[in-house]
Amino acid sequence: MLELALHILDIAENSVRAGAKTISINISEDRMKDRLGIEIRDDGTGMDEATLKKAMDPFYTSKKVRRVGLGLPMLAEAAKRTGGSFALKSREGGGTRVAVEFQLGHLDRQPLGDLTGTLMALIAGNGGVDFICRHECDGRAFTLDTRDVRSEIGDIPMNHVEVLKLIRRHIIEGLSEIGTEAKSAHHFEGGCGT
Repeated sequence: MLELALHILDIAENSVRAGAKTISINISEDRMKDRLGIEIRDDGTGMDEATLKKAMDPFYTSKKVRRVGLGLPMLAEAAKRTGGSFALKSREGGGTRVAVEFQLGHLDRQPLGDLTGTLMALIAGNGGVDFICRHECDGRAFTLDTRDVRSEIGDIPMNHVEVLKLIRRHIIEGLSEIGTEAKSAHHFEGGCGT
């Protein structure tokens, strides 16, 4: 995967397949500490000890359409290459937590990429799941909580085109206000939003 937003998408889709109804995505960028942290938590079915151990095997997957499960092992390796860390915790019936940290300015760190596109794909494709995304950049924060959106729109579906337009605009404006912008996979500069 060329950008970290695609890893986020992959992990969140796994959470949906595991029956999660709420998925939290937390991104923290700190230029002074030269750290980028990403944490994804869900309230899905979780994994037993045996499955948890297999999850880091690149030749294991629970997906029916792909024969290898490269997502988590690739993310762990990407973090390791930058002097970062990776943690996977889960318990059966108790959800799953993936936490990864990177050296923000490291030459080998993948760009964050299109976070707006990732969030929009998750929301549009999973109307019955709530997503809470908090992106913090050097002390400034933006939060999108689809539970708040749901309370505002009432009976209108989350994947209604006008609702999605409003959510997209809200994400773009929110990220811009904290000093990050929707970046493409081709943007490799250091600092918040990359």
